[in-house]
Amino acid sequence: MKLQISGKQIDLSESLQNQVSTHLDAIIEKYFDKAIDAKVTFSKERSFFTCDINVYVGNGFLLRGEGEGTDAIAAFDDAAEHIAKRLRRYHKRISNHARTLSMSDAINEMAKEYILKQDLDKADAQQNDNEANLPTNQVDSHTQIITEYPTEIVQLNIDEALMRFDLADQNLLIFRNKANNQISILYKRMDGNISWIDTSAAQKR
Repeated sequence: MKLQISGKQIDLSESLQNQVSTHLDAIIEKYFDKAIDAKVTFSKERSFFTCDINVYVGNGFLLRGEGEGTDAIAAFDDAAEHIAKRLRRYHKRISNHARTLSMSDAINEMAKEYILKQDLDKADAQQNDNEANLPTNQVDSHTQIITEYPTEIVQLNIDEALMRFDLADQNLLIFRNKANNQISILYKRMDGNISWIDTSAAQKR
């Protein structure tokens, strides 16, 4: 597993890095043959430390956990326990899902994800000046593309999608529904519930 550890105002000692690597490997190996890469980010607030863990285990499968503590190790342990708790919740389903993936010859669709930054003051000025809009396939002049990276659209049934949604602690998941081969979307509502958009309904109209 390729492991990247970074920190803001944190002393990334060799002892800390070894503990992170050993602990993550122990968690992942219980449920998966291997992980492709992992990113662990530490930061220090006024009176506590935070840790954000993102582990990619392949085929669009992402695990994520956030934690905080009085020191970096405590913050990491808290974030790692959040991941471990979700994995324990889906233990049998993860094993079956991983077995299905290994037997499948389906090729995931690739797409691009963009991270955008908007200058809202500039946007307000543009609207007040009644400037002409750019073509819809372009980013507005007040919006900047910070970065772009490939992302996978995986074929899943709704139960598998909900499991991945929870394990990745995501607010949004786009997948191709095995039941109808159409794009479906899960997103977390402000009230804490999850909405499922099934585009196959539009195909039937």
